[in-house]
Amino acid sequence: MAAVLLPPLGVFLRHGAGRDFWIACVLTLIGFVPGALFAVWSVLRDSSDGMAATV
Repeated sequence: MAAVLLPPLGVFLRHGAGRDFWIACVLTLIGFVPGALFAVWSVLRDSSDGMAATV
């Protein structure tokens, strides 16, 4: 949910202040939609059980 409302926050909560967080920040500054899409993708691509999460 945080990845959609505040994209950098969602990535930060999932991965910390690493590369994905900064990419989400830059994309969100360029436009909200690219930042939100990247954040959702970033959060969902690393599912812990190895299966792709569905929205």
